[in-house]
Amino acid sequence: MNDIRIGTRGSSLALAQAGWVRRKLEERYPGIRVETITIKTKGDRFLSTPIKAIGGKGIFVKEIEEALLRKEIDLAVHSMKDLPTEIPAGLRLAAIPEREDARDALVSSNFKSLKDAPPGAKIGTGSLRRQAQILHFRPDLSVMPIRGNIDTRLKKLERGEVDALVMAAAGLKRIGCENRVSEYLSAKICLSAVGQGALGLESREGEPLIDQVAFFHHPPTALQVLAERSFLRCLGGGCQIPVGARAWTDNNQVRLIGMICDVDGRRLYRGEITGSEKDAERLGQELAERLLKDGGEEVLGSNEKGLAHG
Repeated sequence: MNDIRIGTRGSSLALAQAGWVRRKLEERYPGIRVETITIKTKGDRFLSTPIKAIGGKGIFVKEIEEALLRKEIDLAVHSMKDLPTEIPAGLRLAAIPEREDARDALVSSNFKSLKDAPPGAKIGTGSLRRQAQILHFRPDLSVMPIRGNIDTRLKKLERGEVDALVMAAAGLKRIGCENRVSEYLSAKICLSAVGQGALGLESREGEPLIDQVAFFHHPPTALQVLAERSFLRCLGGGCQIPVGARAWTDNNQVRLIGMICDVDGRRLYRGEITGSEKDAERLGQELAERLLKDGGEEVLGSNEKGLAHG
């Protein structure tokens, strides 16, 4: 068996995720040599710039996918929420491991829950989706754009630049910072990003490696992600609009909640759909079409105009 070169971003979270994959491969195939190669993406190079200003799809994955296509690496480890809904020709999602906690989490030393935050409290997040939903829930709060990896954000909180952070629970858990969580936000307050908490292992099409990593694949997670990504694809596939989706699987059924919101949180359209697992992809499309008809199409149009002029 050939050695495996894993490509990943260089943040502590990305390295923890790639390290987990490396250890699992080494356990499965004793004697194999697994190397981790760090690749700087566009999203990592412009840390002082808001994500919406960098623009484009796949700002955290494009350079890694290009390295895969050039055969400089053999396997890419991505956060599924960073992966555009369209995979480049010549590449494929080889496996989606079991999902970690998909919820968003509040981190604060000043208050224990978002509802307890005093009016005007500064909440830091780099996500328009989180910003929109926080403002919809608490329009009296001040949401501050914040970039950087988890460590950087936590330091900004400690320095008092913000009163609290809202970030992915999965990331905090994967780097051993679960104890920093003040509150896990319910889906009613802050619906998670498409694919949040899930990893995607990407490889070249037709490579034997696809069979080697098949043991990572977790079918229930893959079905959830399929429904969520179908929802996003129907809305245009970008991640720089306030869109959230979360699917659950149980007894051969898929339950999907989807959300489209104004950047300022004023207009929020939310819906839910349930159906058979075999219809996971269709359910995502059906829910997206329903929300677009309900008024989401106008919201998406005004958001895109605002981003273009922002």
